[in-house]
Amino acid sequence: MIRLADVKPIPLSISRDDEPQYRETEKLVNTLWNKWMERFKNTSTSEEVMARVAFQFARLYAQAYRDNVATNEFLHDFEQRLDEIVVKI
Repeated sequence: MIRLADVKPIPLSISRDDEPQYRETEKLVNTLWNKWMERFKNTSTSEEVMARVAFQFARLYAQAYRDNVATNEFLHDFEQRLDEIVVKI
């Protein structure tokens, strides 16, 4: 079960091995939500703040995905060049 913001607890079925990752994620979301609830307390509802939090995590995911694609492309090119060097020797 995870507790996010002021939403009722959400039951989850996860393996014990995955629990630390879920707890860490739960903590990160709640930390950001609490920080932004304070920051936007007079201008935003809880739902609007949670939408901002969701967008922030989605933005970070998209950036990590782009970085991962770029890294994979670099490694692929590097591996091809290395193979060419090894074959020449």
